[in-house]
Amino acid sequence: MYDIPHLYPFFIDIRIDQYKMIVNKHQSLYGNSKLKKGERMSLKVYNTLTNAKEEFIPLEDNEVKMYVCGPTVYDKCHIGHARCYVAFDLIRRYLKYSGYTVTYVQNFTDVDDKIINKSLETGEDPFHIAEQYINDYFTSMDSLNVKRADIYCKATEHIEDMISFVETLVDKGFAYAVEGDVYFSVEKAHDYGQLSGINIEQMKAGARIAVDEKKRDPLDFALWKKAKEGEPRWESPWGAGRPGWHIECSTMSQTYLGSTLDIHGGGQDLIFPHHENEIAQSEASTGKQFVRYWLHNGFVTIREEKMSKSLGNIVTVEDLLKKYSPQTLRYFLVSPHYRKPIDFTETNIEEAEKAITRLFHTLDNIRSALSEKVNGEAFSPEPYRQQFKAAMDDDFNTPLALAALFELARETNRRIEQGSINNSSLQQIYDTFMELGDVLGLVFRREMEGLTEDLLNILIQVRNTARERKLWDISDTIRDQLRNMGIYLEDTSQGTKWKIGKRQEE
Repeated sequence: MYDIPHLYPFFIDIRIDQYKMIVNKHQSLYGNSKLKKGERMSLKVYNTLTNAKEEFIPLEDNEVKMYVCGPTVYDKCHIGHARCYVAFDLIRRYLKYSGYTVTYVQNFTDVDDKIINKSLETGEDPFHIAEQYINDYFTSMDSLNVKRADIYCKATEHIEDMISFVETLVDKGFAYAVEGDVYFSVEKAHDYGQLSGINIEQMKAGARIAVDEKKRDPLDFALWKKAKEGEPRWESPWGAGRPGWHIECSTMSQTYLGSTLDIHGGGQDLIFPHHENEIAQSEASTGKQFVRYWLHNGFVTIREEKMSKSLGNIVTVEDLLKKYSPQTLRYFLVSPHYRKPIDFTETNIEEAEKAITRLFHTLDNIRSALSEKVNGEAFSPEPYRQQFKAAMDDDFNTPLALAALFELARETNRRIEQGSINNSSLQQIYDTFMELGDVLGLVFRREMEGLTEDLLNILIQVRNTARERKLWDISDTIRDQLRNMGIYLEDTSQGTKWKIGKRQEE
């Protein structure tokens, strides 16, 4: 039912024909010369608005305005949050790698029913709750190597902007006030349902209006909510209250990026009603297209069940990082196509761990080989880099992009084993792995709990000197202590190699 893309590297032969086909297809575009970082090919993205892949053309040449809906901060970040923000971190990284200047804005919904309900349950101040989980968000995303947005904005810091936005909609006749609440009139919106494809008449036919409902139409949604007892509140022309959820993102995105965005992103669960309502109110306010390209990431399921608190299957990033490395989790999240569903199981995570370990081992082999002077043949990584870019230019196709890296790894390992590759080529391959790994947000330069590679290499040199002088106690102590930390040394004819395994229990 679901793709298990982290298994792709283990079935890399299946991808080789696709690899060759894509390289041949793009050979005339790339030519035989090396593409420089920042040179751009024709990028295609899947636009939810049109349900089709389209060539990506920003409103302003080379400038990308990108907004991604942030979390409602009332609890710890879970694997579903991680999927979204890793996906859009990847997209942002590739856009910048391709030569675009990206302004990336993300919000925090720090006033909302869920936060208020948690405050009522726990007795904590709602603003303290929000701040606590904003900090948790940063801790979790920093661990997964998600680069910080250019701008983070909180709903509570833009209340005046939201009130002004709502006033504009009321003045233009798109919204109406009723006893302290303000609603957007869906029937007055142009082409409502264009993003989600919903049928308004069918929705109306199935809707029911409660006896005390103040809406004129069951599909109308709240722009401003009258304050209830004990809730956060701000003064407005309609009385004390707080903003509705949808108005937050429209207001903050326009505040920082203007009337028309190039990319608006979020999870597929936000398509309706959140993003649909954003379009309606934003375009009613400005009379301009709100977003040129809508991008949505796929869901995360837990053993093929939807994550939910009622099922008790929420898995937090904090808990996962107690068991798995950040790089394993990052690989697990970037290995499927961002629009595809991904099923979280221990087996799938372990397969991801095996896959990224193979890449680490290849880099270990390259480092060891570079320590020896080898007058072998030249071997260029450029065709693999071209295939990586061709895959990423096709709506950020990470499974095929990773397939290129694994094929490069396999061919490099084969040539190292045969001694048929020269040092200059090895350095080019190493640099290519570092370059493309950074695009994926994968850190191929290892750091082991404060022990950096450089320090590890010094320890290995000390151990080798001790062995040469037959100081076996010293050399064995270094080897054993590193093994206890999960770092295994192997003495070969080509020098001492190291790899990371599981830490030994004390």
